[in-house]
Amino acid sequence: MSGMHLSKEFFELLKAVGESKSKQEEDRIIQREISTLKKKLESKKAKTIGGGHNGAPTNSLNANRKKAKEFLVRLLYVEMLGHDGSFGYIKAVELAASSSIIHKRTGYLLCACTLAPSHEFRFMLVNQMQRDMQSSSILEISASLIATTNLITADMVPAMQGLVVKMLDHASEIVRKKAIIAMHRFHQLAPEAVEKQDVIDKLRKVLCDRDPSVMGASLNVIESMASVDAKPFKDLVPSLISILKQVIEHRLPSDFEYHRVPAPWIQMKLVRILAVLGKNDANASNGMYEIIGECMKKADVGINAGYAVVYECVRTITAIYPNSTLLDAAADAISRFIQSKSQNLKYFGVTGLASIVESHPQYAEAHQMSVIECLEDRDETLQRRTLDLLYKMTNPVNVTFIAEKLLHFLKGTTDSFLKEDLTKKVCNLAERYAPNNLWYVETMSELFEISGDFVSQEVAQNLMTLIAEGAGEDEGEDADESLRQHCVIIYANMLSKPISKLPKLLIETMAWVLGEYAYLSADYSLEEILNSLCAMVKKGKHLQQSTRKIIVSAIMKLVAQAGTCPPQAAKIIDNFTKSKDVDLQQRCIEFQNVITSAPHILGEILPVDASCEDVQVDPNLSFMDFFVGQAVADGAKPYEKPEDDDDDDDYAMTSTSKASAFKLTPYEKPSKPGSSYNSNMMGASGSSSNAGHMGGGGAVTTLPPGTYGHSQSGGSSGNPSAGNDVQLNVRNVANKWGKGGLTSGGSSNVPPPPPAAPSAPAPGGNTWSTPSPYQAQSTSTPATSQPSAAPIKTEEQIRKERMAAALFGGGGSAVPSRSVPKRTIPKAPVSHALVAPSAPVPPPAPAPAPVPAAPEVDLLDFMNEPAAPASSVGFDVDVLAPTSSIQAAPEAAPAPAAPIDPFADSGLLDGLSDAPLDSLQSSNTFLHNGQALAPMAISTPEFGEKWGSSCPHASPISVTSSKFPTLLAFMDGLCKSIGLHTIESIPATSEGICAGMVGGTELVLIHAKVAPIGAEARIDCTIKSTDAALSGCLAMYMQNLMR
Repeated sequence: MSGMHLSKEFFELLKAVGESKSKQEEDRIIQREISTLKKKLESKKAKTIGGGHNGAPTNSLNANRKKAKEFLVRLLYVEMLGHDGSFGYIKAVELAASSSIIHKRTGYLLCACTLAPSHEFRFMLVNQMQRDMQSSSILEISASLIATTNLITADMVPAMQGLVVKMLDHASEIVRKKAIIAMHRFHQLAPEAVEKQDVIDKLRKVLCDRDPSVMGASLNVIESMASVDAKPFKDLVPSLISILKQVIEHRLPSDFEYHRVPAPWIQMKLVRILAVLGKNDANASNGMYEIIGECMKKADVGINAGYAVVYECVRTITAIYPNSTLLDAAADAISRFIQSKSQNLKYFGVTGLASIVESHPQYAEAHQMSVIECLEDRDETLQRRTLDLLYKMTNPVNVTFIAEKLLHFLKGTTDSFLKEDLTKKVCNLAERYAPNNLWYVETMSELFEISGDFVSQEVAQNLMTLIAEGAGEDEGEDADESLRQHCVIIYANMLSKPISKLPKLLIETMAWVLGEYAYLSADYSLEEILNSLCAMVKKGKHLQQSTRKIIVSAIMKLVAQAGTCPPQAAKIIDNFTKSKDVDLQQRCIEFQNVITSAPHILGEILPVDASCEDVQVDPNLSFMDFFVGQAVADGAKPYEKPEDDDDDDDYAMTSTSKASAFKLTPYEKPSKPGSSYNSNMMGASGSSSNAGHMGGGGAVTTLPPGTYGHSQSGGSSGNPSAGNDVQLNVRNVANKWGKGGLTSGGSSNVPPPPPAAPSAPAPGGNTWSTPSPYQAQSTSTPATSQPSAAPIKTEEQIRKERMAAALFGGGGSAVPSRSVPKRTIPKAPVSHALVAPSAPVPPPAPAPAPVPAAPEVDLLDFMNEPAAPASSVGFDVDVLAPTSSIQAAPEAAPAPAAPIDPFADSGLLDGLSDAPLDSLQSSNTFLHNGQALAPMAISTPEFGEKWGSSCPHASPISVTSSKFPTLLAFMDGLCKSIGLHTIESIPATSEGICAGMVGGTELVLIHAKVAPIGAEARIDCTIKSTDAALSGCLAMYMQNLMR
């Protein structure tokens, strides 16, 4: 650095700062500089400039603009080094009004770097920016546009927007480019000001600007606006495709090329915009397929800029409506990335695989060993991205392996942000895919120990609720007791660990479990656990008051269970009778009084395993009547209700004298339904026990593994009790669709289809009606021929293959539940009845096999078709074939010798061709990633619960259809044919709800309202699913069928 362009003082300042050896020395240098600048900028000393009028004094700042510019640059150094330079802000505002473009830009620069968003000097600059924007000089206009992007706030956007929009039509391409950049900044600050129709028209015009740099700058604001609302830009898809085609054909000037790649940043921006516009839109996506494939081929030239374009193409392919050819090309690109020796390309490959595996999991199986190698790589960034990939690949088969890997990585990291993210992921996986309750308890306890500070209180509450309530009626009371016993062993073993290393949430959970169920332990006595808890309170000086309350409460419960109070516990209770915390002090004083004066009632006050019992509350406080009567007899004044205030009385008098503005007329009572409605209701009530079976399908669809027991048993609780028990009459209560879902006031008035005989279970006892996607993939992969002499594998290769099998293998078989070993459960020391579980519901008796002869004719239920080929339609399809919006019907299988056609036998075909019904079913059944949509039989309350919590992705559609003019035609003719189960139909409101499941893991819920319009009907349908791609594809598929 020569320093020829700097003054000596400025040069010495930079040299001294660079050579300072400590922060203190640097601060002293800057303080001296601040004093110098204050003297020079605030000097009022007049100097006589030779050339002034009559020797008039002028300010030194005005006399030498070059010095003023240098002073402000030195002030910027002061601000950058963390010191206050607010004394010079006003000089920067004055310099921005200079006629010299260099001084003007320096003033704007200092204001943009130093002024806070709420600083009043920013408003002083608005007028100056407006004047500069109306100047005839391109340099002044450019300086004002740059200052606008840096200094403008949301309040200033209306004042500057009109002038900036005019600059979009300026003759200079430099001005137009900077104007479009300013519009992008306006959209970030005040979107409502930019989303006006006239502004959007201007932006669409700029997209076709003759200068490529202006066109490229317009892509940023178009992408931002399309991400919020893509509808106004849907018709730009052909224009964007045309621009992208010109770019990849090298029609732009050579200045836009980067290492033989034509305008890579413009290509990536265009491809990202196409991804936004083509999401869940088959028509828009159809025009993109060819250009995206061509762009990906031409960008693959072996340099980093080309790889970046290929990666964006892969992300776009996974975002738009799926195409099998492009998906295969994207999988090939991912394969080259993930097998590369470059860490950056491996990162690209893992990230691309994570984006494609969400909707197309079959492409992940080809990269099993590569994923394992990335997981064990030394690069922490690559490991993190691989963990994200594993999280998206999780299913009930590999959840144990993936959760173990996440916990292992969680132990070794010190990044708090990564710990918080991984903790949420482990909690989510454990709640969704837990193979059994014991695994869930062990995993969550380990998670509490590793990163308990990042776990929410709600997760710990759910864990304690599971331990207290058990699994419900499915496994019985013995399994619940065995689970609680193992929980006691887990937490009792943790008592020996240093309390300083145990998180707050783990200590509270541990204390509660031991206080409730310590008597179940066969390895530790009550005295040992009680002494350990007392020692924990003594050593835990850092414990929070809420945690200390829970431990003291656990000690009280153990004293009640043991029947005696050891000296350690008595000392702890006595110490806390003097606590500053009022709640803790009151608890200890009350407990001390009970144990000294009435120890015989301690078992009733603190009963064993009573956490699930309801507390009986007397709202009238009748136990106080004796004391009140005695006090009144002694002369106390009886309680009198306070009279209303005078203001209330005045208001009541005025309100009664005048007519009320509110409508106080009660609603009319619901009209009594007719006899047909009552008969339907009585017929429907008897068939509600078959709600768990698919109507006419014969197969039973169970809920996915990992769901809680209480949510699975919700359907049985809604069945009417047998016999002549008195029941609540809810026949005249109308069904309402509210915020929480469909609220049923009574049984549906539409009789369900006759229950069919359930299909015979598999030898293994698996009742899944739809194979898992992982099972389908494993069965569809052809077996490769083994060579005659297999190479000898090393131990490292065998270990990695086992890890890959744990991650990708397992097929779709049922998850082997970890059996809880039986242990001898000691009796409770206090004779107190535990919470009796509900009586398990006996399994329904198997229905007799259906008679093939003389089948029942059902004009709407095609699932009852007895033809043999129809039963294998859902399993013989190619699971890797793409799912189109309307699939063509495959060739019909050769008909048997004597086919049975109920339509022809009943004379309903009226001379039409006798086409086999199995092809109709195969053409209507919805497929997603090669997996058929299967009915899922759940009750209406379960539907309402899952609608609000389990399915976050919604895809609404609204179609006017003549094919399904009524609700019955829509529910039976469309929903059943594509593989949905009709839960309930409400003809009074023309509403219906359905449910289904894809692959045994992805849930689909549908709510539809059919409004007849003459011979047609307007169908408003909302499809919600656990997978965004699934809901979007199903919405498009149903929309095409309804049209």
